[in-house]
Amino acid sequence: LTGGGDVPGLNPCIKAVTRRAIEHGWEVLGFRRGWAGPLHFDPDNPEAGEEHLMRLDHEAVRTIDRKGGTVLHTSRVNPKAMKEEQLPDFLKGRFTPASDGTVDCTPHVERVLNHLGIDVMLTIGGDGTLSYSAHLHRHGAVKVVSIPKTMDNDVFGTDYCIGFSTAVTRSVDYINALRTSTGSHERIAVV
Repeated sequence: LTGGGDVPGLNPCIKAVTRRAIEHGWEVLGFRRGWAGPLHFDPDNPEAGEEHLMRLDHEAVRTIDRKGGTVLHTSRVNPKAMKEEQLPDFLKGRFTPASDGTVDCTPHVERVLNHLGIDVMLTIGGDGTLSYSAHLHRHGAVKVVSIPKTMDNDVFGTDYCIGFSTAVTRSVDYINALRTSTGSHERIAVV
């Protein structure tokens, strides 16, 4: 599962993890659109839920590292704090709203993971994705491994996050290009 903003390096990460898992004999499923994937998957109608899953095998990941973004797509959905109107129809009215009007759909996410037989979840994301991953792990539904991804490089306990190096390199390139153009016009640019 990839969640949050888009950064370079997501597809190569998905490819590497998938290939290693297959070497160990594990089946790999990718949830589409971040946490929206398991949230919109209906275990009572699994055929309709296939659009929220992607089976990852050697063929599915063979060339994804040649493209930017994430083949799984992404979202900023947080199943722990959903507004009723954001829920798929089959979930509306099933949860009691908190005082702030949001509902915690963690029981549904756990049900989906159990239905699919998922025993380990690998999430790639920033603060929002990682905090919900920790919440899910604390509930004991599944073992969670998280890979930090943020161009801000501000995830505690990490040296580098996926996306940081590219953000810095591209920023330097753009500033150098701006400097050249600004100098040609004998102007000053504020960045």
